[in-house]
Formats: sequence, structure tokens, C-alpha cells
Amino acid sequence: MTVRHTRRAFLSAATMMAAALAATACGSPQDTASGGGDSSAPVKVGLVYSQSGPLASYGKQYIEGFKAGLDHATGGTGKVGDRKIEVTEVDDAGDPAKAVSAAKDLIGKGTKIIAGSTASGVALQVAPIAAQNKVLFISGPAATDAVTGANKYTFRSGRQSYQDVVTAKSFIGDPAGKKVVVFAQDGAFGDANEAAVKAVIGGAGATVSSVRAPASATEFTPFASQIKAAKPDLLFVAWAGTTAPAMWQTLDQQGVLTSTTVVTGLDIRASWPTFGAAGSKISFLSHYFDGASDTEAAKALKGKVNTIDLFHPDGFAAAQMVVRAAQEGGDDVDKMVTALEGWTFDGVKGKMTIRAEDHALLQPMYQAKLSGSGTAFTAAAQKTLTGDETAPPVTGMKG
Repeated sequence: MTVRHTRRAFLSAATMMAAALAATACGSPQDTASGGGDSSAPVKVGLVYSQSGPLASYGKQYIEGFKAGLDHATGGTGKVGDRKIEVTEVDDAGDPAKAVSAAKDLIGKGTKIIAGSTASGVALQVAPIAAQNKVLFISGPAATDAVTGANKYTFRSGRQSYQDVVTAKSFIGDPAGKKVVVFAQDGAFGDANEAAVKAVIGGAGATVSSVRAPASATEFTPFASQIKAAKPDLLFVAWAGTTAPAMWQTLDQQGVLTSTTVVTGLDIRASWPTFGAAGSKISFLSHYFDGASDTEAAKALKGKVNTIDLFHPDGFAAAQMVVRAAQEGGDDVDKMVTALEGWTFDGVKGKMTIRAEDHALLQPMYQAKLSGSGTAFTAAAQKTLTGDETAPPVTGMKG
């Protein structure tokens, strides 16, 4: 599947990052050993994420990554100075109402740092609660662009949808004069992906059209014929659901995969067998996969989880951000915010920078290919794009 959580069309062309970022120090959270706050009271952190529900597999990776990141960032102590980081986990099941209730309950108990949000709908409901109560909120795998710039108390530890689509654009070089076709199902998911491609790739000079299929479709030959007739330079596939194996098989059998560059998003490892024989013929935009980087943080994470999957780095980065906030801010949330704004740190993916203006998390993204087949697929990076190359447009802080 591709760009699972896109929720809106993107903003106008990217503006220059503030010069302040250039002066930002680079380092790991554990570099500071002073500790936060003046007491030995625990630092209360609430993790509200999907332990159950449709995104439970994402949530499982997130929490595994968070625990590994916390161990790494605190040198195995689980403490900031003399203060233990006390983590409370709550299952939102992907339900915004449950997440809001959980966040309010945690805040009522004195929690000043909330993290998690596997689902975009959840993140967009929790963010205003953070602003209203002046607590720090670090959204997780939720990819909706609307989290960026939501308010001064809201940050993110994962990538956003704009970074996905910019990575897709990189497969065709200069888009000016190129033809791009979006193949997607009818419905909100397809609408959002088509709008994103038109805004990002079309906005860079490509001509973007679409071939849409009913969500109930099981025969894909007519759609494959439309795609071939369009002769695109890039086919961007946005697909979700159980018909994916049949769809990919048809595109392969009809010669679509060998007639143009076909790009889609590389989801969690468990989904890879759905590509079947087509897997090695597709170009993938990727947030992360095992082996995409060889950083110290990646080595530390791999030592804990054995095989790194898509959303492990999001949890790991969240823990690094929590430790940074507690070290520098103590119990003062405004100081936590200041400590995170403009901070550059060494994450699983490499250099990560929290843009001060809107809290976008600038980070590497990957072009990837699969080799092998079925459950034996392995992924390899074809190109790594820097955080600057995939940076979303600066958006004004809304609150």
C-alpha cells in the first residue's frame, strides 16, 4: 500500500528553512547527563497508541521501538538524572474518542508528556488537547500532514505524507513535461492520494491523470489496459485491502510493470508477500526497512528487536525526544518545547532535525527494491534522500 494516512492536499512550494537550523547542535539525547527538574519525582510519560484495532501491528512496532530508544537514550538506566521515566501505556484501538479520554485522564494525573498516535485521526484529536492543557505531545506513526504546525505543543516522531510523495517524485528526476498516472481505488483514500500527487508532482511540472477502480473490483485487466494506453512516465499505485495480490498479478501479466516506472509505498514486512512475482519489478518509496541505515541508533535498535520494521524508528525517535525534553525542560513544558525546536539528533535513520517553525521532522527517506519472492523477499536501498531533499513546505503554526 502507499501513503496510508494522507489526509489533505499539500501546501504551496517549499520555502527556505530558517537560518537558525544551521546553528543547531547535533548530538544524541544521552549526551546531556544533567537531568531535568529539581526533585527525584518520576517523569510521567503517557503512551496512547494502538495496542488493538486495525493498526495494532503498527502500534506493536512503535512500542518496541520506544522501549529500545529509551534504553539507548538513557544509557540503560531508564532515568534522566535521578528521575525515573515512568511510562504508562494506554490502548486507543485507533479510536479518537478513546485516545482523547485517555489523554485527559493522564493529564489529570499529572502527566506532562503524551506520545503515541498510531492513527492520523487520533493524532488530530489529541493535538488540540495538548495545546489546551499545555502538555507536550509527540505524535507517532500517524502520517497526516496536518500534525505539522498543529500547535506549539505538538511534535511528531515519524514521517509525514508529503515526504512519501516527494520520495516518489524522485524516481523520475525533473517532473517537468512528464506524464504521471495515479492508479487507486474510488473513495477517500484514493482521492487523498490523487490530490497529493497532483499537488507535489503535478505542482513540479508533471501532467497528472488517474485511473480509478471501484473498491469492490476483482477483475483488473480493463484498468491495466487504460494505464498502458496512457503511456505514463510514472505509475503511482495507491492500494489498500485484500484485492492487492490480484491487482499486482494483473499489472504484471498485462506488461504494465515492464512498460513504465511503477512506484508504491513499502509497507510493513508482513505485507510484502502480497506483491507476489511482481515484487521485484516495482520501485518502492520507503520510510524505513531493516538494513536501510547503519547508524549507531539502528544497531542499538536491532539488538533489541532483531529485525527492524517500518515503525520501529518512530518509537525509537519518540523516546529520544522524550529524554531530551525531560533533560532540558524538567517539569516546565514550555522549556521542553524550546529544547525540541530546532534540535538535530542522531536517529535510527540518521540525521533528524525538528524544524523550529512548524515542528516538521526532517529525515532521510529511501528508494527501495525487493528481491526474492514471497516470505523470502529482502529489501535494499537504491538511493537515500536527505532530510533537506524531502523537506515539506514550512506551514504556519496554528496554535
